[in-house]
This record gives sequence, C-alpha cells and structure tokens, in this order.
Amino acid sequence: MGEIIRLAEFQTARRRAARHHSDQQSLARALAIMRENLAAAAGDLCDATPDAQPELLDRIERLTALIRYGMQMVGEGTDPGDAGSDAIG
Repeated sequence: MGEIIRLAEFQTARRRAARHHSDQQSLARALAIMRENLAAAAGDLCDATPDAQPELLDRIERLTALIRYGMQMVGEGTDPGDAGSDAIG
C-alpha cells in the first residue's frame, strides 16, 4: 500500500513539474515579445515628433517594468539594479 501512495506522490510531483516548465516557457515567450515591442518603441522614439514622445516614453517605461517583473518570475534577474548597471557599464 505504501508503494502505491509513493507512486501517486511521484506522479503528482511529475505533473506539477511539467506544469511549471510549461509556465516558464510561456513566460519566456511573453518576455521575448515584450522585448521586441520595447525595441520597436525605442526605434519609434527616434523618429517621433515631440508631441508623440511622451506616449512612447510611457510605453517604454511600462514595458521595462513588465520585463523586469517577468525576468524575476523566470529567474533571469533577481536584483532590480542589475539591469541598470549592465546597460551603463
């Protein structure tokens, strides 16, 4: 009976790990899309009129915050200061 319980526990753990892996892949895809959108917004900012720049800057700020949050969820970056220091250095 104990072996059956252990087998069920192992199967539950395996299913949980598979769901976690699927979630991590989905987050990684979402991060890639947000990074592409961030690059596009930064490119648009270069050619934007002064009237359009505040909206683009706001979009860039929001995308940056979402990317940081997503990176923390995926485990790519845990220190919010890391991204800024890498970009400067």
